[in-house]
Amino acid sequence: MRNVTLEQLYEHPVTQKYVKRSGLAHAIAASYHAFHLAVKNNANPDLAVKAAFLHDMGHYTWYRNGEWDFDSYKENDIHSIKGAERAHKLLIRLGENPGHAKEIAVAVLLHTDSFLPVNHDQLQLSTLQQIVALADELDEEPAGGHHYRSISESKARRDIKNLDQLIDQSLQKSRAEETSEV
Repeated sequence: MRNVTLEQLYEHPVTQKYVKRSGLAHAIAASYHAFHLAVKNNANPDLAVKAAFLHDMGHYTWYRNGEWDFDSYKENDIHSIKGAERAHKLLIRLGENPGHAKEIAVAVLLHTDSFLPVNHDQLQLSTLQQIVALADELDEEPAGGHHYRSISESKARRDIKNLDQLIDQSLQKSRAEETSEV
C-alpha cells in the first residue's frame, strides 16, 4: 500500500511550481525510465518513480546576457541539494512513509555530480540512487534541451495516472509472488 500516489504529488502546489519550472515533460519521461529500470533491477518502482519525478525540483536557471551559462551552472549549481530538501519536505507533508521520503530525497540529492567536490563514480550509490541518475541521463538532450520540452496538461495527467497504475500493478505482482513463495 502506497501512502502517496504520483497523482497526489503532481497536484500539490509545490510540485506544480518547481517541477513545471524545471521541465514537466522531462520529469515524466525520467519517471517512465525509472519505472522500467526499477522493475528490471528488482527495486521499488514507487520510490524510483517518485524520485525521478522530483529529481530536478531544485533547479535554478543560470543565464547571463539572455544565454544559458553552462560554466556558471556547473561551477555554482546546487539544484540537487535544494531539490532533495524540497522533495523531502513535500513528501512528509503529504504523508509519505518517513523512511521512504528519506530514500527518495537522498536519490534526488545524488542524481547528479554537479555539486560534488569529488567524482560521482567514487560514491557507493544504492540501486535506487543509480536508477534515478540513469533515468535522468536517459532523457538528457544537448544544452539542457530536455528541460524545455513541453507537454500538455491533459497528456501529463494521463501519463501520471498511467504511471500510478503501472506502479500498483507491479507492487501487486511482487506481493503475489512473495505470498506464493511462502
